[in-house]
Amino acid sequence: MHICEFDAFHWPRNSRLAQRRRKKDLYVFPTSMVELHNSATAVMPSALNWLRNNLCFIPASPRKSTPSIKVRFPAETYALAGHTAQLECFAYGNPIPKLRWRKADGLMPSKAGFSVGGPTLTLPDLSFDDEGIYECEAYNSEGSDTYQGRINVQAQPEWLQVMSDSEVEISSELHWSCVAAGKPRPSIRWLRNGQPISTQDRVEVNGAHLKISNLALEDSGMYQCVAENKHGTVYSTAELRVQVQAPDFRLNPVRRLIPAARGGQVMIECRPRAAPKPSLFWSRGTELLTNSSRVTVTPDGILWIHNISRADEGKYTCFAENYLGKANSTGHLSVRDATKITLAPSNADINQGENVTLQCHASHDPTMDLTFTWALNGVLLDLENSAGPYHRVEGKENIGDLLTVNAQLSQAGMYTCTAQTVVDSASASAKLVVRGPPGPPGGLLVKNVAETSVELRWSRGYDNHSPIGKYVIMGRSTLSSEWKKMRTDPVNIEGNAESSRVMGLMPWMDYEFQVIASNILGSGEPSMPSHIIRTQQAAPTVAPSGLGGGGGDRHELIVTWTPMAREYQNGDGFGYILAFRKKDTSWTEVRIPHVESSRYVYYNDSLTPYSPFEVKIKAYNRRGEGPFSQIAVVHSAEEEPTVGPLNINATALSAFEIQVSWEPVQQLSANGILRGYEIRYWRQHEREAAADRVRTAGLEPTARVSGLRPSTRYHVAVLAYNSAGTGPPSPRTTVTTRKPPPNRPPGNVSWKAHGSWVTVRWDHVTAMHNESAVLGYKVLYKHEDQAALKFLDKTKTSVNLPLPKDNGYVVLEIRSWGEGGDGPAHEIIVSRDSGTGMMVQKDSSSALSSHSVLLLAGWALLTVTSLSGL
Repeated sequence: MHICEFDAFHWPRNSRLAQRRRKKDLYVFPTSMVELHNSATAVMPSALNWLRNNLCFIPASPRKSTPSIKVRFPAETYALAGHTAQLECFAYGNPIPKLRWRKADGLMPSKAGFSVGGPTLTLPDLSFDDEGIYECEAYNSEGSDTYQGRINVQAQPEWLQVMSDSEVEISSELHWSCVAAGKPRPSIRWLRNGQPISTQDRVEVNGAHLKISNLALEDSGMYQCVAENKHGTVYSTAELRVQVQAPDFRLNPVRRLIPAARGGQVMIECRPRAAPKPSLFWSRGTELLTNSSRVTVTPDGILWIHNISRADEGKYTCFAENYLGKANSTGHLSVRDATKITLAPSNADINQGENVTLQCHASHDPTMDLTFTWALNGVLLDLENSAGPYHRVEGKENIGDLLTVNAQLSQAGMYTCTAQTVVDSASASAKLVVRGPPGPPGGLLVKNVAETSVELRWSRGYDNHSPIGKYVIMGRSTLSSEWKKMRTDPVNIEGNAESSRVMGLMPWMDYEFQVIASNILGSGEPSMPSHIIRTQQAAPTVAPSGLGGGGGDRHELIVTWTPMAREYQNGDGFGYILAFRKKDTSWTEVRIPHVESSRYVYYNDSLTPYSPFEVKIKAYNRRGEGPFSQIAVVHSAEEEPTVGPLNINATALSAFEIQVSWEPVQQLSANGILRGYEIRYWRQHEREAAADRVRTAGLEPTARVSGLRPSTRYHVAVLAYNSAGTGPPSPRTTVTTRKPPPNRPPGNVSWKAHGSWVTVRWDHVTAMHNESAVLGYKVLYKHEDQAALKFLDKTKTSVNLPLPKDNGYVVLEIRSWGEGGDGPAHEIIVSRDSGTGMMVQKDSSSALSSHSVLLLAGWALLTVTSLSGL
């Protein structure tokens, strides 16, 4: 390919010079498409001169050259996050260079789009992770050229933290912050009611932070934080309202009734609305309260009373005052009886799967509601889930017993019962021990790997409060997903053991193992699987199976076997040694160095057909050879039989079927095992090559051929066949099929029912000159509840049949038969109460159809159906 760059593109068209004006376009021509000639038939002379002066000349047989990148993307490319960046790269050289792209300082983004060898790299939906140095490489068989450029991802401002509307009391401080991300980093400025704000007097502006001290009413207004860089500007807006108000308890008065438990403590809040912040103090009746051992007034006006007694009952008033006014609010403290646990839960010890009840009773002030909660190791339990393991025992209000159903190891721990009212609570705890199967052993290691054994070591797991009795080792190879119990030494691994040897492994096989501990309560979870190990190599220990063979082409001995599975190969460098011989001769051995091999073909021009060979096979690998298999007898390839059957005889059985018989071929002439015979038959005026063929499945010297044409003369020949093919044909014989049977069913069928019998009569069927004579009639019948038809062979044109009981019916089929076969059937249905009836055939030249007429006699005839062609 050649690449040329120019200001205008000219090409001859209709003896005139066409021109395209595109500044600095790149035009790429495959070498085979651009040819420059002096011949006027190729390029007009004026166009040729122009091309010579303005285009780079393309030689007819260009020399090979290394690639050179001529069109490059910028060294620095700037793009916005979320947008798409494209890099282009073109090169020339011979052979035509191919291009590949890479990210020089990291992994190429998975979203990057480019075709193999394509000149354009597309990066959609840019993020900052896509920044970096990208490289275009052009290469061919002569060398390569590379070019690198950097993509810088930038972004317009985006808020990370914004302001929110604020209501602030007068004389206090306001702090607002707004944080924005972007690249380049955005600058921050502040506006109030649309006007810039700067640091002065009570206002302090520090980049993204605004502070206003000693707030005054005139500071109220709309404030904006503005973040901007060269890619855009974003605004955050909030309203500041400076509040000034005398104390007011209307929205948040002191609670009217304040219950508290005797001996406990109580907190009473005082939170009036006021701006500026008011002074707060408390009184009980006319007594001003100050801090003491039992009474505390916090700076923010909260009153605490400790170790409460009945004497503390009464009215408590909070007073609030600022320079705008005063206000107060009063509540009544009511002292109640304390909540106490009267029956605490007791420690329990159970087996996994058992149920356990932890008791918890409490006393409380009768004027208040009592509720119970339970926690396990500090985590609150869900007692409302009926499908869960925890249930509250129904009973009196002061009883909160907990029932745990089907306890598991994970449910052992410290249980805490809490009885609580709105004013206080009391708690008591008990420990539940759940005994179960041991936990998984840890630290499983595989040591001393041999050909068929390994040593395992582990550390004891948690016994879950029941001593470990024994260990079981499970293992699996990489060929199976099922874990199986392994044979070990010692056979029974005691509970105090921490090592054992695994026996009976396959050499050169990958294994992993698990250890399971058990005690009187069952088997625990298995340990984490060991790392996968491979046992040492050893010579094969078993012989390939499925040894057999036979068949193939002339002069071949084919031996087959089942390839050895991976678990029996025992090592690499695996193959087979096949030995074969004729009886009482020396063995011939061949090595087959492919584990997948399952067939060997031995060819020798001197091999006679179907000669018996003794064969045996064994496997080998780098460590040695395995044992030979049992000897099998395999025969060399068969050849086609050399003689054909004799004394062929063909007899017509009907218009459509013949029977062929012959004198069998002796096995000695079969050149193998005779499988059967092939019968070829063709019509008199056809060629033998077009003959139809049927094969027998055995060695019987007779067969029937059906599906033939009536009144037709056929040639017939018989051939013997074996697995190699068919032998020579027998002498042919001829046979002519019989005339076809009449194509009409018996007509004018009548019947008469009398008691439990019915008499059916019909007209004789007369054959035409081209049809075979009628020799009799076949009557098939069945009762309505019978599945199979019964057969009667009649020479007369009538029949007496038994009728079913209980008003059932009988179905009849009547057809003629003769040398040509069976004719079409006439079907009728007769019931016990049918009386007398007849089916009269209107058109004697066709089977019964919708043209039949039904003649009725008697009073009890119900339904008679006439079908034809069955």
